Amino acid sequence: MVVNRRGLALSAAAVMILSAALVAQKRDDKKQSDQQKKETLDIVKIADGVAAGQPATNDLGLAWGHEDYLKATGNKEYVPFTLTFDPSKITSGPTVALYWRVVAKDTVAAATLTLPAKKEDKDKDKKPAPRFAYEDINFIAANPAGRISRAFTVASGTYDVYVILREQASTQKNAPAPKVSVIKQTLTVPDFWSPDLTTSSVIIASKIEPLNAPLSPNEQLERPYALGMMEIVPALETRFTTKGELSIFMLIYNPKTDPMNKPDVTVEYNFYQKPGGAPEKFFNKTTPQDLNGKTLPSAFDMSLGHQLQTGQAVPLASFPAGDYRLEIKVTDKLATKTVTRDVNFTVTAG
Repeated sequence: MVVNRRGLALSAAAVMILSAALVAQKRDDKKQSDQQKKETLDIVKIADGVAAGQPATNDLGLAWGHEDYLKATGNKEYVPFTLTFDPSKITSGPTVALYWRVVAKDTVAAATLTLPAKKEDKDKDKKPAPRFAYEDINFIAANPAGRISRAFTVASGTYDVYVILREQASTQKNAPAPKVSVIKQTLTVPDFWSPDLTTSSVIIASKIEPLNAPLSPNEQLERPYALGMMEIVPALETRFTTKGELSIFMLIYNPKTDPMNKPDVTVEYNFYQKPGGAPEKFFNKTTPQDLNGKTLPSAFDMSLGHQLQTGQAVPLASFPAGDYRLEIKVTDKLATKTVTRDVNFTVTAG
Protein backbone atom coordinates (compact mmCIF):
# COMPACT_ATOMS: atom_id res chain seq x y z
CA MET A 1 0.00 0.00 0.00
CA VAL A 2 1.30 3.47 -0.94
CA VAL A 3 0.01 6.27 1.26
CA ASN A 4 -0.48 9.75 -0.15
CA ARG A 5 1.74 12.51 1.10
CA ARG A 6 1.50 16.28 1.01
CA GLY A 7 4.55 17.85 -0.53
CA LEU A 8 6.33 20.45 1.55
CA ALA A 9 5.36 23.61 -0.30
CA LEU A 10 8.72 25.34 -0.32
CA SER A 11 10.35 27.47 -2.97
CA ALA A 12 13.46 26.33 -4.80
CA ALA A 13 15.44 28.82 -2.74
CA ALA A 14 14.40 26.95 0.39
CA VAL A 15 16.07 23.83 -0.94
CA MET A 16 19.40 25.61 -1.17
CA ILE A 17 20.06 26.01 2.53
CA LEU A 18 23.61 27.17 3.10
CA SER A 19 25.60 25.58 5.91
CA ALA A 20 27.13 29.03 6.59
CA ALA A 21 23.72 30.23 7.77
CA LEU A 22 23.57 27.62 10.53
CA VAL A 23 25.62 29.39 13.17
CA ALA A 24 24.19 30.39 16.53
CA GLN A 25 24.27 34.17 16.75
CA LYS A 26 24.98 36.15 19.91
CA ARG A 27 23.73 39.57 20.90
CA ASP A 28 26.25 42.35 21.47
CA ASP A 29 26.64 42.61 25.27
CA LYS A 30 27.80 46.23 24.85
CA LYS A 31 24.14 47.13 24.35
CA GLN A 32 23.17 45.90 27.83
CA SER A 33 21.92 48.46 30.32
CA ASP A 34 23.70 48.82 33.66
CA GLN A 35 20.84 46.94 35.31
CA GLN A 36 21.14 44.10 32.79
CA LYS A 37 24.89 43.92 33.33
CA LYS A 38 24.30 43.56 37.07
CA GLU A 39 21.67 40.88 36.48
CA THR A 40 24.05 39.04 34.15
CA LEU A 41 26.69 38.88 36.87
CA ASP A 42 24.10 37.57 39.36
CA ILE A 43 22.92 34.90 36.91
CA VAL A 44 26.46 33.78 36.11
CA LYS A 45 27.06 33.34 39.84
CA ILE A 46 23.94 31.19 40.07
CA ALA A 47 25.20 29.04 37.19
CA ASP A 48 28.63 28.72 38.80
CA GLY A 49 27.01 27.61 42.04
CA VAL A 50 24.84 24.94 40.44
CA ALA A 51 27.79 23.68 38.38
CA ALA A 52 29.73 23.38 41.66
CA GLY A 53 26.99 21.25 43.20
CA GLN A 54 24.64 23.73 44.87
CA PRO A 55 20.94 22.77 44.69
CA ALA A 56 18.97 24.19 41.75
CA THR A 57 15.59 25.87 42.10
CA ASN A 58 12.80 25.76 39.54
CA ASP A 59 10.31 28.49 40.46
CA LEU A 60 9.09 28.95 36.88
CA GLY A 61 8.55 25.34 35.84
CA LEU A 62 11.38 25.39 33.30
CA ALA A 63 11.85 22.16 31.35
CA TRP A 64 13.97 20.95 28.45
CA GLY A 65 11.64 20.24 25.53
CA HIS A 66 13.69 19.02 22.59
CA GLU A 67 16.94 19.50 20.69
CA ASP A 68 18.13 18.82 17.14
CA TYR A 69 21.53 18.46 15.51
CA LEU A 70 22.61 19.95 12.18
CA LYS A 71 25.91 20.63 10.47
CA ALA A 72 27.33 24.15 10.86
CA THR A 73 30.69 25.46 9.60
CA GLY A 74 34.30 25.19 10.70
CA ASN A 75 34.01 21.58 11.89
CA LYS A 76 31.22 22.52 14.27
CA GLU A 77 27.60 21.46 14.69
CA TYR A 78 24.47 23.58 15.12
CA VAL A 79 22.18 22.64 18.02
CA PRO A 80 18.79 24.38 18.16
CA PHE A 81 16.73 23.55 21.24
CA THR A 82 13.34 24.35 22.75
CA LEU A 83 12.42 25.02 26.37
CA THR A 84 9.05 25.18 28.08
CA PHE A 85 8.04 27.10 31.22
CA ASP A 86 4.93 28.14 33.11
CA PRO A 87 4.15 31.76 32.14
CA SER A 88 1.57 32.06 34.93
CA LYS A 89 4.38 31.93 37.48
CA ILE A 90 6.05 35.08 36.13
CA THR A 91 4.75 37.96 38.24
CA SER A 92 7.48 40.61 38.21
CA GLY A 93 6.83 41.97 34.70
CA PRO A 94 6.96 41.04 31.03
CA THR A 95 10.76 40.73 30.75
CA VAL A 96 12.82 37.71 31.74
CA ALA A 97 16.48 36.81 31.45
CA LEU A 98 17.43 33.61 29.63
CA TYR A 99 20.99 32.34 30.08
CA TRP A 100 22.53 29.19 28.63
CA ARG A 101 26.00 27.75 29.16
CA VAL A 102 27.49 24.76 27.35
CA VAL A 103 30.32 22.92 29.12
CA ALA A 104 32.38 20.13 27.56
CA LYS A 105 32.33 16.83 29.48
CA ASP A 106 34.85 14.81 27.47
CA THR A 107 38.44 15.40 26.39
CA VAL A 108 37.61 15.46 22.68
CA ALA A 109 35.20 18.36 23.05
CA ALA A 110 37.36 20.14 25.63
CA ALA A 111 40.33 20.05 23.27
CA THR A 112 38.45 22.35 20.91
CA LEU A 113 38.12 25.08 23.57
CA THR A 114 40.56 27.88 24.28
CA LEU A 115 42.22 27.69 27.67
CA PRO A 116 41.42 30.47 30.17
CA ALA A 117 43.75 33.45 30.09
CA LYS A 118 46.67 33.25 32.51
CA LYS A 119 46.62 35.56 35.53
CA GLU A 120 50.05 36.89 34.67
CA ASP A 121 48.78 38.22 31.34
CA LYS A 122 49.30 41.95 31.81
CA ASP A 123 47.48 42.99 28.67
CA LYS A 124 44.38 44.43 30.36
CA ASP A 125 42.79 45.35 27.06
CA LYS A 126 42.83 41.77 25.93
CA LYS A 127 39.54 39.94 26.43
CA PRO A 128 39.78 36.78 28.55
CA ALA A 129 39.57 33.57 26.60
CA PRO A 130 36.23 31.75 26.79
CA ARG A 131 35.80 29.32 29.68
CA PHE A 132 32.97 27.40 28.08
CA ALA A 133 32.13 25.86 24.74
CA TYR A 134 29.25 28.35 24.42
CA GLU A 135 27.59 30.96 26.63
CA ASP A 136 24.92 33.58 26.01
CA ILE A 137 22.21 35.61 27.73
CA ASN A 138 19.08 37.32 26.38
CA PHE A 139 16.66 39.72 28.04
CA ILE A 140 13.36 38.99 26.36
CA ALA A 141 9.61 39.29 26.68
CA ALA A 142 8.22 36.12 28.22
CA ASN A 143 6.35 34.14 25.59
CA PRO A 144 2.74 33.74 26.81
CA ALA A 145 2.74 30.28 25.21
CA GLY A 146 5.48 29.22 27.62
CA ARG A 147 7.94 28.20 24.93
CA ILE A 148 11.40 29.50 23.93
CA SER A 149 13.82 28.25 21.25
CA ARG A 150 17.51 29.11 21.11
CA ALA A 151 20.69 27.47 19.73
CA PHE A 152 24.41 27.02 20.19
CA THR A 153 27.29 25.97 17.95
CA VAL A 154 29.96 23.54 19.20
CA ALA A 155 32.23 20.76 18.03
CA SER A 156 31.02 17.18 18.35
CA GLY A 157 31.26 15.70 21.83
CA THR A 158 29.39 15.38 25.12
CA TYR A 159 28.26 18.52 26.93
CA ASP A 160 26.34 19.69 29.97
CA VAL A 161 23.96 22.50 29.07
CA TYR A 162 22.96 24.77 31.97
CA VAL A 163 19.91 26.97 31.40
CA ILE A 164 18.66 29.71 33.71
CA LEU A 165 15.38 31.58 33.37
CA ARG A 166 14.94 34.45 35.82
CA GLU A 167 12.40 37.17 36.37
CA GLN A 168 13.56 40.75 35.94
CA ALA A 169 14.99 42.06 39.20
CA SER A 170 13.07 44.94 40.75
CA THR A 171 14.83 48.23 41.48
CA GLN A 172 12.43 48.97 44.34
CA LYS A 173 13.66 48.75 47.90
CA ASN A 174 12.70 45.59 49.83
CA ALA A 175 11.22 44.01 46.69
CA PRO A 176 11.01 40.19 46.76
CA ALA A 177 13.83 38.29 45.11
CA PRO A 178 13.14 37.43 41.47
CA LYS A 179 11.94 33.92 40.77
CA VAL A 180 14.51 31.74 39.04
CA SER A 181 14.70 28.32 37.39
CA VAL A 182 17.88 26.36 36.70
CA ILE A 183 18.06 23.12 34.72
CA LYS A 184 20.89 20.99 33.35
CA GLN A 185 20.70 18.80 30.24
CA THR A 186 23.45 16.46 29.04
CA LEU A 187 23.75 16.16 25.25
CA THR A 188 25.97 14.13 22.94
CA VAL A 189 26.54 16.11 19.75
CA PRO A 190 27.27 13.93 16.68
CA ASP A 191 30.08 14.51 14.20
CA PHE A 192 28.83 15.44 10.71
CA TRP A 193 32.31 16.23 9.37
CA SER A 194 33.47 12.72 8.51
CA PRO A 195 33.33 11.75 4.81
CA ASP A 196 30.63 9.16 5.49
CA LEU A 197 27.04 9.49 4.35
CA THR A 198 24.92 10.71 7.26
CA THR A 199 21.99 12.96 8.13
CA SER A 200 20.94 15.63 10.56
CA SER A 201 18.36 14.90 13.21
CA VAL A 202 14.99 13.94 11.84
CA ILE A 203 13.07 17.07 12.81
CA ILE A 204 9.42 16.37 13.54
CA ALA A 205 7.56 19.58 12.79
CA SER A 206 4.27 20.92 13.99
CA LYS A 207 4.54 23.47 11.20
CA ILE A 208 6.84 24.30 8.25
CA GLU A 209 6.43 27.63 6.50
CA PRO A 210 8.29 29.52 3.76
CA LEU A 211 9.87 32.89 4.60
CA ASN A 212 9.58 35.97 2.42
CA ALA A 213 13.17 37.00 3.19
CA PRO A 214 16.14 35.71 5.20
CA LEU A 215 16.14 36.66 8.87
CA SER A 216 18.44 39.27 10.39
CA PRO A 217 21.05 38.00 12.92
CA ASN A 218 18.88 39.07 15.87
CA GLU A 219 15.80 37.43 14.35
CA GLN A 220 17.81 34.25 13.73
CA LEU A 221 18.83 34.21 17.39
CA GLU A 222 15.19 34.23 18.48
CA ARG A 223 14.06 31.82 15.74
CA PRO A 224 16.85 29.23 15.43
CA TYR A 225 14.71 26.81 13.41
CA ALA A 226 14.64 29.25 10.49
CA LEU A 227 16.73 27.50 7.83
CA GLY A 228 17.38 29.48 4.69
CA MET A 229 14.03 30.63 3.31
CA MET A 230 11.85 28.48 5.54
CA GLU A 231 11.03 28.13 9.22
CA ILE A 232 10.23 25.00 11.21
CA VAL A 233 8.24 24.89 14.42
CA PRO A 234 9.39 21.63 16.03
CA ALA A 235 6.88 19.32 17.66
CA LEU A 236 7.69 18.58 21.29
CA GLU A 237 5.92 15.24 21.35
CA THR A 238 5.31 12.40 18.90
CA ARG A 239 1.65 11.79 19.63
CA PHE A 240 -0.79 12.77 16.88
CA THR A 241 -4.48 12.33 16.09
CA THR A 242 -5.92 10.88 12.89
CA LYS A 243 -7.01 14.42 11.98
CA GLY A 244 -3.40 15.56 11.87
CA GLU A 245 -0.33 14.70 9.84
CA LEU A 246 3.25 13.65 10.44
CA SER A 247 5.58 16.34 9.07
CA ILE A 248 9.30 15.64 9.05
CA PHE A 249 12.41 17.32 7.71
CA MET A 250 16.09 16.44 7.63
CA LEU A 251 19.31 17.29 5.82
CA ILE A 252 21.50 14.70 4.08
CA TYR A 253 25.25 15.14 4.47
CA ASN A 254 28.27 13.98 2.47
CA PRO A 255 26.63 12.31 -0.55
CA LYS A 256 28.91 11.67 -3.50
CA THR A 257 28.36 14.10 -6.38
CA ASP A 258 28.57 13.92 -10.16
CA PRO A 259 30.71 16.24 -12.36
CA MET A 260 27.98 18.91 -12.02
CA ASN A 261 28.27 18.78 -8.20
CA LYS A 262 24.85 17.20 -7.84
CA PRO A 263 24.03 14.03 -5.89
CA ASP A 264 21.97 11.03 -6.88
CA VAL A 265 20.09 10.06 -3.74
CA THR A 266 16.85 8.16 -3.15
CA VAL A 267 14.91 8.47 0.11
CA GLU A 268 12.33 5.81 1.06
CA TYR A 269 9.71 6.23 3.79
CA ASN A 270 8.30 2.94 5.17
CA PHE A 271 5.76 2.77 8.01
CA TYR A 272 5.50 -0.17 10.42
CA GLN A 273 2.80 -0.89 12.99
CA LYS A 274 3.94 -1.89 16.47
CA PRO A 275 1.12 -3.94 18.02
CA GLY A 276 1.44 -4.32 21.76
CA GLY A 277 3.12 -7.60 22.62
CA ALA A 278 3.54 -8.65 18.99
CA PRO A 279 6.26 -8.20 16.34
CA GLU A 280 5.95 -5.07 14.25
CA LYS A 281 4.56 -5.41 10.73
CA PHE A 282 4.76 -3.37 7.55
CA PHE A 283 1.83 -0.94 7.22
CA ASN A 284 2.46 1.33 4.21
CA LYS A 285 4.94 3.57 2.43
CA THR A 286 5.15 6.74 0.39
CA THR A 287 6.53 7.04 -3.12
CA PRO A 288 10.37 7.16 -2.94
CA GLN A 289 11.87 10.62 -3.24
CA ASP A 290 14.62 11.08 -5.85
CA LEU A 291 17.15 13.88 -5.34
CA ASN A 292 19.36 14.25 -8.39
CA GLY A 293 20.22 16.47 -11.34
CA LYS A 294 16.75 15.97 -12.84
CA THR A 295 14.75 16.83 -9.72
CA LEU A 296 16.89 19.47 -7.96
CA PRO A 297 16.97 23.15 -9.01
CA SER A 298 19.44 23.82 -11.81
CA ALA A 299 21.41 26.18 -9.52
CA PHE A 300 21.82 23.53 -6.82
CA ASP A 301 25.56 22.97 -6.31
CA MET A 302 26.96 21.16 -3.28
CA SER A 303 30.40 22.69 -3.85
CA LEU A 304 28.82 26.06 -3.01
CA GLY A 305 27.62 24.82 0.37
CA HIS A 306 24.06 23.99 -0.65
CA GLN A 307 22.61 21.31 1.59
CA LEU A 308 20.47 18.42 0.48
CA GLN A 309 17.10 18.27 2.21
CA THR A 310 14.28 15.78 2.37
CA GLY A 311 10.88 15.96 3.97
CA GLN A 312 7.35 14.57 4.00
CA ALA A 313 3.97 15.62 5.34
CA VAL A 314 1.86 12.47 5.65
CA PRO A 315 -1.86 12.70 6.58
CA LEU A 316 -2.73 10.23 9.32
CA ALA A 317 -6.44 9.72 8.52
CA SER A 318 -5.78 6.21 7.19
CA PHE A 319 -3.67 5.18 10.21
CA PRO A 320 -5.52 3.10 12.82
CA ALA A 321 -4.86 4.23 16.39
CA GLY A 322 -1.66 2.69 17.73
CA ASP A 323 2.11 2.86 17.82
CA TYR A 324 4.25 3.14 14.68
CA ARG A 325 7.83 3.26 13.45
CA LEU A 326 8.76 5.28 10.39
CA GLU A 327 11.88 3.93 8.70
CA ILE A 328 13.67 6.51 6.54
CA LYS A 329 16.18 4.86 4.20
CA VAL A 330 18.65 7.15 2.41
CA THR A 331 20.56 5.58 -0.49
CA ASP A 332 23.48 7.30 -2.20
CA LYS A 333 23.46 5.68 -5.62
CA LEU A 334 26.80 7.15 -6.70
CA ALA A 335 28.62 5.88 -3.61
CA THR A 336 26.42 2.76 -3.17
CA LYS A 337 25.95 3.60 0.51
CA THR A 338 22.84 3.60 2.68
CA VAL A 339 21.89 5.02 6.07
CA THR A 340 18.63 4.48 7.96
CA ARG A 341 16.85 6.69 10.49
CA ASP A 342 13.84 5.75 12.63
CA VAL A 343 10.98 7.82 14.03
CA ASN A 344 8.66 6.29 16.61
CA PHE A 345 5.24 7.91 16.99
CA THR A 346 1.73 7.26 18.22
CA VAL A 347 -1.60 7.88 16.51
CA THR A 348 -4.80 8.35 18.52
CA ALA A 349 -8.38 8.56 17.29
CA GLY A 350 -9.22 12.10 16.22
